[in-house]
Amino acid sequence: MCGICGIFNLDREPIPHRYIKSMTDAIVHRGPDDEGHYMDVNIAMGHRRLAIIDLTPAGHQPMSNQDGTTVLVYSGEIYNHLELKIELEALGYQFRSRTDTEVLLNGYDAWGIDVVYKLNGMFAFGLWDGRTRTLYLARDRYGVKPLYWAKVGKTFMFASEIKAILTHPKVSPQVNPDALNEYFTFQNVFRYHTLFRGVNLLQAASIRWVSEGEPDLKRRTWWDYNFTGREENMSIKEAEEETLRLFRQAVIRQLISDVPVGSYLSGGMDSGSVVAVAASHIPRLSTFTCGFDLSSVTGTEANFDERREAELISCNFKTQHYQQVVNASDISWALPKLVWHLEDLRLGMSYPNFYVARLASKFVKVCLSGAGGDELYAGYPWRYYRVLGAIGRDDYLRQYYESWQRLVSDKDKPLLFTEDLWRQVSDRDTFRTFSRVFTFDERLRYDSPEEHIANSLYFEIKTFLAGLFIVQDKLSMANSLEERVPFLDNDLVEFAQRVPIRYKLANLEKIKRLDENETRKLRRFQQFDDGKNVLRIAMASLLPEEVPRRQKQGFSAPDESWYRGEALDYVRQVLFNKRAAYRDFLNPQFIAHILDDHRSGNKNYRLLLWSLLSFEWWCRIFLDGERPIVDEM
Repeated sequence: MCGICGIFNLDREPIPHRYIKSMTDAIVHRGPDDEGHYMDVNIAMGHRRLAIIDLTPAGHQPMSNQDGTTVLVYSGEIYNHLELKIELEALGYQFRSRTDTEVLLNGYDAWGIDVVYKLNGMFAFGLWDGRTRTLYLARDRYGVKPLYWAKVGKTFMFASEIKAILTHPKVSPQVNPDALNEYFTFQNVFRYHTLFRGVNLLQAASIRWVSEGEPDLKRRTWWDYNFTGREENMSIKEAEEETLRLFRQAVIRQLISDVPVGSYLSGGMDSGSVVAVAASHIPRLSTFTCGFDLSSVTGTEANFDERREAELISCNFKTQHYQQVVNASDISWALPKLVWHLEDLRLGMSYPNFYVARLASKFVKVCLSGAGGDELYAGYPWRYYRVLGAIGRDDYLRQYYESWQRLVSDKDKPLLFTEDLWRQVSDRDTFRTFSRVFTFDERLRYDSPEEHIANSLYFEIKTFLAGLFIVQDKLSMANSLEERVPFLDNDLVEFAQRVPIRYKLANLEKIKRLDENETRKLRRFQQFDDGKNVLRIAMASLLPEEVPRRQKQGFSAPDESWYRGEALDYVRQVLFNKRAAYRDFLNPQFIAHILDDHRSGNKNYRLLLWSLLSFEWWCRIFLDGERPIVDEM
């Protein structure tokens, strides 16, 4: 797990060394253990190392092959690298290190860029082939590791984080209005651009390459999810047993490390199952939980603290357990630092993630996460309610689009955006952006409730989970911590896609309309227990009996209450400062109306208020140059 970056001048203009040094300096938090640069006239690549496997200097990057014609900068972990190493040794390749980096490098030499098909893990890399004067960028199947790129004139740049690209003198930070429109619609960005004009996110499971003297970039996608190949004749017993077997295998695979490994632990089934398997292989496994001060919280949010449930699981598996308690005032300390590290704004309240990663980094260098189980096994039933009775594709897309306008509806956008910004985006159709996600898989059908659910799983894993991975990567690496996600193991994912929908989700006709902003949705949903049914049964043999039966509880701070009470002054201070930077893009009168509605209890705008606070800090930091003190950890 590391930070990578590079510059390629397609017109052979030499690159000053200080350019690549500035890039690696910007991402030092991703790899405090080592730094390396490769320079060859018009190509420069940089690396910051977080040493996880083979801690010796043999793991130094950039790493070149035996004859020096190929150079690699790589971030991630390839969990099947030992099997691939044996395969390569049989082909005559010799190794100087125990790293997965060298396996990838020799794998390219043996199989070309198609080596990506053989990799089971999370990765992003830049590879320079000096024989063809071609630069390749690639990203893992699921997009666990981010990789950004930009092209300005004849200069091509890439990096693990956008802030490294911003150090180049040809790049100046400007708002991308189209991405801003997407963000304030979905609280996410579905296309592969970012809030920074001209800076793009490399698509998951894709390769881009560019050659000297050829200004056009080439791209191909080498894998995609497929929920259409479900095996309807699969028995429930087979689904349960194989899910458990593959899950155990995935967790064990991801324990490989030469440094201490721990795990996040909520009170839920997914992280609890990860801990159950990991603790059987690591004595006194370190586990980490984030809880909340609920002294001023009422209603459903009074149940948001899962420390008690996590402690029960910890006691059961004899883990060495640590807790972080977050209160309403902690947002003001964390938010500027969080936005600096996140850069690419996505999803909801993530400062608890920042705090728990900060806690874990004090004890371990690698931390397992339970992310992905919900998206693979239908863990969000309240999100699927609208589409069950849809008639055909158009009806399905319209209903589902309406439910995914998480922040501002289409009719309210002219009120949110300034007149100038609205003129730039008024003809941009975010429904079309939403619909394009589904066109990536032409196999999708829209003729039955099960197909609607399968399509929803495809959409959410491509968008919501992809956004979550960006948040997790940035906020863990801000603390020099590697996060791993066992649910996103190749074998487990391939099998989970084949499991019939009826084993994941039952009682579909009972799901009622629920508001995604409404924190009380879980209470209203307790008329029955549903979602991840086959996973619950499979994990029952690993966990205390009450855990698989426990209601789904998302990892979220009680912001609805805090924004009406203890954090209200901070919200006002940030958003209603007369010099607020967001005023060039957003209408303060509309925002005042939003806050009044939230404060009075008429509506719950917790998601929108979080995004408004985040965007204001984004403007201050990246447009106005108000750099937060990030070393104050």
